[in-house]
Amino acid sequence: MKTREIIERDERYRILSFTRLEPIVITEGRGAIVRDVEGREYIDCYAGIAVVNAGHCHPKIVEAVKSQVERLIHCCSYVYHNIPTAELAERLAEVTPRGLQKVFFGNSGAEANECAVKLARKYTKRHELIALECSFHGRTLGTLSITGQSRRRRYDMGPYLSGVAFAPVPYCYRCPFGQVYPECDLLCARRLRDVVEYHTSKCVAALIAEPVLGEGGIIPPPPEYFKVVREILEEYGILLIVDEVQSGFGRTGKMWGIDHYGVEPDIMTMGKGIAAGMPLSACIARPEIGDAFEPGDHLSTFGGNPVCCAAALANLQVFEEEKLPEQAAEKGEYTLKRLREMMEEHPLIGDVRGLGLMIGVELVRDHDKKTPAVEEAKRIRAEARERGVLLGLGGVKGCTIRFQPPLVITREQLDKALTVFEETLSIVEKRG
Repeated sequence: MKTREIIERDERYRILSFTRLEPIVITEGRGAIVRDVEGREYIDCYAGIAVVNAGHCHPKIVEAVKSQVERLIHCCSYVYHNIPTAELAERLAEVTPRGLQKVFFGNSGAEANECAVKLARKYTKRHELIALECSFHGRTLGTLSITGQSRRRRYDMGPYLSGVAFAPVPYCYRCPFGQVYPECDLLCARRLRDVVEYHTSKCVAALIAEPVLGEGGIIPPPPEYFKVVREILEEYGILLIVDEVQSGFGRTGKMWGIDHYGVEPDIMTMGKGIAAGMPLSACIARPEIGDAFEPGDHLSTFGGNPVCCAAALANLQVFEEEKLPEQAAEKGEYTLKRLREMMEEHPLIGDVRGLGLMIGVELVRDHDKKTPAVEEAKRIRAEARERGVLLGLGGVKGCTIRFQPPLVITREQLDKALTVFEETLSIVEKRG
């Protein structure tokens, strides 16, 4: 079958509850390269939305999946014990921030965040929650309730959960207070105290936050942000849930995004990069918090699937052997440098930001007004695709190009992708 035939079939029978898919049909991938049904190669700088951090079809992970499939595919890890699930729970307790030990497995990041919210409420006996403006935590009704983006929280799917307040986003490029870091004295973080005092009934179970806001537009908070937040939370006895679904597993140049901030969460969620593309997620908590669940409080039929857990164990082994977080740090520093050099030459670039290989380039039509260049961003993504480079696009303003390639991307591939991006910038700028 050819591309057009497959796309027509897909659109005829699938519920397409999202932006129109890219007009290519991917059939295989290796490392940072994917191929379409026509045999054309692309450098993948999006990694399936920051999922295949160890690269597409890493041989060791593929072998682990094959080996496990031949022995046991499913037994429901919440009815019976199995070896891969038990081993992965132990490994995650070893590699996550200090104090986290009890693990619940699910299938997606949204499911992990649902678990975290329920667990925080159960443990604290409080019902309110605080999230950040511009945040994204999933598309279930529960996780949309703690997502700080109106375009995600559609009016015709509500009402959403009550008892949710939103704190100011640490979005330095578009500071909600019109301040400039570091002269701002981290007003966005200190405002959290007012949110508790004036927007809640002081029955707050937890604050949930991403170490780097992914769908918000790749927004890394200032280095001191989470320490200030943590101090305020401790004043009120509020738990800290860290959503590492997108920023975890080496993506930011450290194993976990929160590692950049010197803060230890009470509960942490993870997904995407956990199993190199296999559907798996996890919520891990301090022991006394994890033990708050009673039988029947929460369950996932496919959570902790032995095949997915085998993939995740092999994935962690690859991370250690190939030092993928360190690779992300080095390659990310190089990419940020190249992009910031481009910013000096290309008026469309308003801001370049990120940690490791979680990088956002926000495009604007006017630097003073910071007018979002939404259509230009779409054209750049399309032009890059035609030149063999796949880029992400998003952000709360819809104008942030996302560089989130597999961490195994080579310097040669990275250079080619960046060159293509600059070429497309020039083409779109000339067209106006």
